[in-house]
Amino acid sequence: MTRLLTTTTTVRALASVAVLFFVLLGLVPAASAQAEEGVNINANFIDETTDERTPATGTVLVLLDADGAEVASTEIGDDGRAFLAAPGPGTYIVQLDEGTLPEGVRLRNEGANELEITLQAGQIRGGIFALEQGEGSGGGGSRFLSDLVSLSFSGLKFGLIIAMCSIGLSLIFGTTGLTNFAHGELVTVGALTTLFFNQSMHLVLAAIIGVAVTAAFGLMNERTIWRPLRDRGTGLIAMLVISIGLSILVRYVLLYLAGGNRRAYNDFGNQSPIDFGPLTFVQRDIFIMVIALISLVLVAFAVTYTRTGKAMRAVADNVDLAESSGIDVQRVIQTVWIGGAGLAGLGGVLFGLDQTSKWDMGFELLLLMFAAVTLGGLGTAYGPLIGSVLVGLLVNLSTITFPEWFPGIGGTGLPTELKNIGALFVLVGILLIRPQGILGRADRIG
Repeated sequence: MTRLLTTTTTVRALASVAVLFFVLLGLVPAASAQAEEGVNINANFIDETTDERTPATGTVLVLLDADGAEVASTEIGDDGRAFLAAPGPGTYIVQLDEGTLPEGVRLRNEGANELEITLQAGQIRGGIFALEQGEGSGGGGSRFLSDLVSLSFSGLKFGLIIAMCSIGLSLIFGTTGLTNFAHGELVTVGALTTLFFNQSMHLVLAAIIGVAVTAAFGLMNERTIWRPLRDRGTGLIAMLVISIGLSILVRYVLLYLAGGNRRAYNDFGNQSPIDFGPLTFVQRDIFIMVIALISLVLVAFAVTYTRTGKAMRAVADNVDLAESSGIDVQRVIQTVWIGGAGLAGLGGVLFGLDQTSKWDMGFELLLLMFAAVTLGGLGTAYGPLIGSVLVGLLVNLSTITFPEWFPGIGGTGLPTELKNIGALFVLVGILLIRPQGILGRADRIG
């Protein structure tokens, strides 16, 4: 009997992956009918004598193909912008000639004179070179304040995206006890499905389809893999290991279907920067934050005031007591999977809009999601929001460069490539000091 159940569960798992394969088949975007590919570049700096944005007029930009051969070049115009036309789809490098920068102006981050851009057929992408006035022009404290505001804004935006992705992870753990290492792939499915449909429709409609497909995929996982395993009495450690295997399998199916290149959505890509005091942002940043905040408020309302939300909290507190009170536990768990997967899919859409979409983007966020839910309180409904915002701020602010006069730490700051290491220290620290997290409760043993 046990062998029969094992075989049935295996067949269901394979069927789940097969359905995903065919649902996402064709994720490689079809060619667009537009005629031109290229890159719009913005290159401006803050003139610290007037505190106004000044274009880096005359700065030379070069477009290189994947082999390093020059395919186009131009100069920054009087409006601080330039356009580089590409010969076709592909991956290109936009290179800024630092020797042609205006006197006293330099790159904000040393060595950051290249941008890697992937263009689809008919696509125009945008890019920004961060410039500043060099040493001797004064205003070191002003630059620090500008960096502090900018990185805090970026950290808040990133934290809201992480919260969107991680709430489902926390709710699933709270209702089933499952530590799901395949949750990151739900983020990727949402982003890549939206990317596919965005080739033929507006991003908003594509995102709705992407979230729906991700929610359906989450439900399919629950019905074909996790529920049969729970019914068999499979231990949580064994289920954790299974989720790792599922994560690897789905990730490489997505790699096969979508390829390894980063891709951007067709909409909201080419936007001019907006200056608001020391803060510079683009319109899509506000769009991302507003959508995330509205979604999180709706989730908080649903969990707190609706009948289903109260049932979720009851199941998370005590499954046996909830079931004896007449609550349909399986239905609640199923609802949590649908909602959690849908939120992860929406988080993937927002992450893809903020940066780009890629086959392993969800896996890249997984450590940050676990750090956020552990910090906020694993299994709680509101903990991931608090933990995510704190992790997002920590990750981004860890790269800030303090003025040389700052006591003890002047001039320090993590390289951008290492900024996520802060999440690991948060994860280790919270497990040592307060394992239940900020909003979690300590379990009583004995």
